Amino acid sequence: MRFLALGDSYTIGEGVAEAERWPVQLAQALGIDAPEIIARTGWTTDELAAAMAQYAFRPPYDLVTLLIGVNNQYRGRDIANYRDEFRALLERAIELAGGEPRRVIVVSIPDWGVTRFGRESGRDTAQIARDIDLYNAANAEISHSAQVHYVDLTAFSRAEPALVVDDGLHPSGAAYRRWSEALLPVAGRSLSSP
Repeated sequence: MRFLALGDSYTIGEGVAEAERWPVQLAQALGIDAPEIIARTGWTTDELAAAMAQYAFRPPYDLVTLLIGVNNQYRGRDIANYRDEFRALLERAIELAGGEPRRVIVVSIPDWGVTRFGRESGRDTAQIARDIDLYNAANAEISHSAQVHYVDLTAFSRAEPALVVDDGLHPSGAAYRRWSEALLPVAGRSLSSP
């Protein structure tokens, strides 16, 4: 079983040990090999797409996850631009999963505005929340249209904003364990489907 995780700082696990990254915890819980992770802190949709264009993938993957967009929101990018670039990334993710949408899971964008970093950023945290909701509404709609799995983890970030690493922004290993637990049944169904 081969697992590919695509994203940004939330996928690479900025500030946590490799074993605490949620894709690594999820793979361990599924009893499969460690994931192949294509992610970097700060990446937007176009930056992830550019990195993927240069990467030597070995498809098909049995499971592909996609979590991207927080940096688009952080940089004030247009939601229409996000929709277009997210749709293209999701189409590529499905291709990498052998053309099987059931093997793809999209993960919602966490709300960074509730964190210590967000509160101290000088930005309007209520506006951040509204923006994140708009981005997630867009990626959820596109995901459902493409018939891939969608897991909303934004509520976790809002319910437990203190579960972050020393930077006051990125989730801790404990937070990622909760993410992994929430993703586990969906990933299990995805891998067991014919």
